[in-house]
Amino acid sequence: MLVKSTTRHVRIYTAEVKDNELVDNQNVLTLDVDPDNEFNWSEDALQKVYRKFDELVEASSGEELSEYNLRRIGSDLEHFIRSLLNKGEVNYNLGGKVRNYSMGLPKVESPDTEGKFM
Repeated sequence: MLVKSTTRHVRIYTAEVKDNELVDNQNVLTLDVDPDNEFNWSEDALQKVYRKFDELVEASSGEELSEYNLRRIGSDLEHFIRSLLNKGEVNYNLGGKVRNYSMGLPKVESPDTEGKFM
């Protein structure tokens, strides 16, 4: 049975991707980061999320693979993504379809605010 966790910016599945389809696999966790493209990602920032995911999965090794445990990992990843946003390592995709600013209003530099958002 496919177990999943869905948060605003993170989807985790007990499945693997084959031919662009999710195939149930209780031995594999698949991570989908920012499926709505709410953020602009550098490769470095995206890799940080994947490494954090690996750390969280390793830390929960031996626990039951339940929706609750996947939600906990997803929630921790949401907080991690928020920290990347606050540090300026990712930013909102202002040209994207989705603009709900779920992690706070964008911080845009202007002559009046220069240097205040660093």
